[in-house]
Amino acid sequence: MITEMVKRKLWLILLLVLSAQFVGTAQDPHFSQFYANRLYLNPAFAGSEVCPRFSMNYRNQWPALGQSFVTYTASFDSYVSAVNGGVGIQLINDVQGDGVIRTTGLDAMYSYTLEISRNFNVTGGFQASYVQRALDWGSLIFPDMIDAYFGEIYSTKERVPTDLTKSYFDFSAGAIGFGQNFYFGVAVHHLAQPEESFYNSSDAILPRKYTAHFGAKIPLKHRSYKRGELSISPNIMYQRQLDFEQLNYGLYVQRKSVTFGVWMRNNLDLHFDSFIMLIGFVQDQVKISYSYDLTISSLAKETLGAHEITLSYQLPCRVPSVKRKAIKCPEF
Repeated sequence: MITEMVKRKLWLILLLVLSAQFVGTAQDPHFSQFYANRLYLNPAFAGSEVCPRFSMNYRNQWPALGQSFVTYTASFDSYVSAVNGGVGIQLINDVQGDGVIRTTGLDAMYSYTLEISRNFNVTGGFQASYVQRALDWGSLIFPDMIDAYFGEIYSTKERVPTDLTKSYFDFSAGAIGFGQNFYFGVAVHHLAQPEESFYNSSDAILPRKYTAHFGAKIPLKHRSYKRGELSISPNIMYQRQLDFEQLNYGLYVQRKSVTFGVWMRNNLDLHFDSFIMLIGFVQDQVKISYSYDLTISSLAKETLGAHEITLSYQLPCRVPSVKRKAIKCPEF
């Protein structure tokens, strides 16, 4: 008899093969802690803290399926006076189907800030990327390989892809406007709409991703806290990639060095996907946070949501001569 493990691998891998051939229906990995992963959200955030910053992010999407959808990012960004702007570099590794498909990307970014007035600035950013996708064909299980009683015993008649690795260049751009306690931005990823099919299909392109985000940081007065030690930060983020869309909205509450967050994620048709809970800590230059996506759709029992962890370290630096202002958006 076919085991449950084989059944799980079968439908999961078939899904991955279809996405490898018809990439036009695919979507980018997403992060719930998008402000903790700012360079992934919008290239205009490069150097947004002025001082040098290192960040690492980990997301395990649908842990009930093992390590089927896991994404890692590592980044560094800083303001650099020699180029009169912010620079950033980011490494992304996305693993699908327990390693059946691996996507590795290297992003380089530059941003420039224009002071519109004393209390309002606009930052524009550009990103160039090199991406490589790899397919482990030997790990795939197709329906014609399965015997109803003995399991996987046959060879498949499926056509082997032209290439088991696919490399391409890509470009993205974004802009952010910000004042003392508010910020908003837009970004467009995959401007080149690269072709990424393993079968060299000219119709299989990676569609553009459009992002819009807005938020504010509101200090609260309380006799037990100094100014700035207690604040709330409402935020909203919208993304669309081909027919896929999502709307994230929620609230951060920061009390001294501790941040709590609650979020909802759904599409514009009000099909609710997840309720997101976050907790983060800041100690000197070190920031660490954890969030859990509680799936509230019909996939709840099959996926068990998502786990996400972020760790960042900001180096101290001297900033008196730097004209660029830091964007006061949430830490996480």
